[in-house]
Amino acid sequence: MRKNSLLLVLSMLLPTFGVGKSAIAAERIYASYLPFERSVSVTALEKYARKGVIDDDLIVYTQYLKKEQLQQLRRALLNPIKVDPVAVSQFLYTPQGEFLLRRLTEVIKTESRQSKVGFHALRSALILASAEPGGLTLLNLLRQYPSSGIYIDLSRTLRIAAELEKLVNETNKAITAVSQKSHVEAAAIKLPLDFSQLPDLQRKGRFTPQKQTLKFFDSVRRRFLLTDVYLPKVQSRVPVIVISHGLGSDSSNFEYLAIHLASHGFAVVVPNHPGSDTKQLRSLLNGSTSEVAQADEFKNRPLDVEYILNQLEQRSRTDARFKGRLNLQKVGVFGQSFGGYTALALAGAKINFDQLQKDCHPKALRDTWNLSLLLQCQALKSHGNDSKEYNFRDERVKAVIAVNPMTSSIFGEAGLSQIQTPVMIVAGSDDTIAPALYEQLVPFSWIKNSQKYLAVVSGATHFSMIGNGTGSRQQIALPSELVGNHPSLARRYMSVLSVPFFETYVTETPGYTTYLNAAYARVISSRSGDLSLIRFLTRTELAQAKKSTTTSEILTEK
Repeated sequence: MRKNSLLLVLSMLLPTFGVGKSAIAAERIYASYLPFERSVSVTALEKYARKGVIDDDLIVYTQYLKKEQLQQLRRALLNPIKVDPVAVSQFLYTPQGEFLLRRLTEVIKTESRQSKVGFHALRSALILASAEPGGLTLLNLLRQYPSSGIYIDLSRTLRIAAELEKLVNETNKAITAVSQKSHVEAAAIKLPLDFSQLPDLQRKGRFTPQKQTLKFFDSVRRRFLLTDVYLPKVQSRVPVIVISHGLGSDSSNFEYLAIHLASHGFAVVVPNHPGSDTKQLRSLLNGSTSEVAQADEFKNRPLDVEYILNQLEQRSRTDARFKGRLNLQKVGVFGQSFGGYTALALAGAKINFDQLQKDCHPKALRDTWNLSLLLQCQALKSHGNDSKEYNFRDERVKAVIAVNPMTSSIFGEAGLSQIQTPVMIVAGSDDTIAPALYEQLVPFSWIKNSQKYLAVVSGATHFSMIGNGTGSRQQIALPSELVGNHPSLARRYMSVLSVPFFETYVTETPGYTTYLNAAYARVISSRSGDLSLIRFLTRTELAQAKKSTTTSEILTEK
């Protein structure tokens, strides 16, 4: 039994909240396990964390902890997360934030041991600790807890720790299986050309793009759609790539990708989705809304893209800037996170309200650590009693790339199996918002279309593929723990993979399939963040990976 399980749980959960002094501060932590109860003072923990001194109050626990576990405890107590206390405060008042607080107050209680009191106490402690000069740390959280004693249900804590550890282990096994399969495929591929003889897609193309910002207003839905358009300097009509940003970001975060694609001869359209962009996030932080995203965004986002494409078709006939320059019958879509949902919806995946009803039941939600499911369940609010089946498939869209998409319940197997459009799913191995196993790897096996690819970036988080914003006041800086260690590498992979994928399936230019395989992924991979690329992944392989301690046998059985 690990006596530091609570600290393990909190140290894993604190990064989730990265989006005046209390008159009372915690003095002792009481840990109960069934009928037994032990305690340790917060002062003893602070003395050990800051000076490495184990006093008489803490020494009794050293018989239960190995040296490595003590070191882990010290790191967990002091590891800082630099976050905006206002952002923490507003997030903890959203349904998603309150959901996480309720999960934590199952095991963390005040002296009265009443859940409601513990709920407010924990929220207060998180907000005050995040305002500390050293940032949000577990030690600061304990110091700011507004009760002289913190009571911890160690039995329940151990169960939560086991749940989190199981999720991490199963994800790691699946990621390893994908990586090994990619290496096996790479070794088996015999290509006619050496990659050194081919154009280097990591470099910008030969075209210089021009950026224009257009203002569209959909009077029917009352949506103002500020849209950036990047046009390469070419005389002929070019295919169009739409980039759909994720929740809380905007068009500026994908300028890096837009410029790269436009330099290779694509017209790139990057809309801002009101209701789930940086302005919505700012509204959350200033208290004018309590939702991280409006429920209607599940309908409005794909409709935004459809509307903008329709408007560009009109401008191609009347506006000299666009006349004869856009081929709007050949469109590709790149989307990240909520934008990944948008891309898949435009490719033909239908919202699965039956699956949502099942997965969003309070009893089912009570046991999940999949944060993206909380957002997916928002779609039910827009559905109400309406039995209408939403179909956002746009025939102009010939291929899509969905990065860190949420898919498991909003589409489910029934929704994803309807996609006939070529698709690439991209996952980050360290994504704690839309976990790779639940939201990308398993859902990839549900897609029946043979023109599909799965790319996995080792070490990438949910935010690694998002570029830096333009410095707008609306932008919220993310802690490095959330962005990951090598975001520039993850963004480079997105740029490199996007060109041959869209050239192959949107432009239909021959020769680019040479780049769309495990061998090329291996060539451009870096040790700092391995890139795996495979064409197929079966449920059998995932099931074997889940229960296997090694993955070499997984790939040999198939």
